[in-house]
Amino acid sequence: MSEITSTRTVFIREGTPLPTELSIESDAFVPGWRLVKIDRQALTREIERANWNFFYLAGQIRTIVFGRGGVGSLRRAIKRIAAKQESQCFRFNSLEITRITSIWFLGIPLTSVTAHSRHIQLGSGLITAKDLSRGSLKGIPSARAGQQGQVVAKPYAAVISSSEKFLGGVQ
Repeated sequence: MSEITSTRTVFIREGTPLPTELSIESDAFVPGWRLVKIDRQALTREIERANWNFFYLAGQIRTIVFGRGGVGSLRRAIKRIAAKQESQCFRFNSLEITRITSIWFLGIPLTSVTAHSRHIQLGSGLITAKDLSRGSLKGIPSARAGQQGQVVAKPYAAVISSSEKFLGGVQ
């Protein structure tokens, strides 16, 4: 239980493709999400050792639930955070808890949980399920649509980041 109440705890969406040489112990925590039993640094090292990428996405997801920070309140918080992540139209496959704070407001115990989206994938260009489902291949010069509509791309296709668009392509 001490693993859950600490920050830097990682949850992985069930069904996430992982490197074959990677063996991660995990427990079911909430429907659709598994709690990884090793710490984030060890997980990152294992993923990078397999030549995969473990993206850390800017922009935090926060929620506040009733309770003192026990397992029940943390489950409710993770369910809410996962729902918020889904509502952003992205299918990132991991979450990292970055902050857990227990507070009292007017005599009511509350738990504030902050998380960041993470994503595990083989390629170095972050391509979301939203981009693939739309068939949008803009910014991926080495990608094209196959005969049955699947995406055919080189494994390390580069994706134009939003900061490059903002800067007008200046690097």
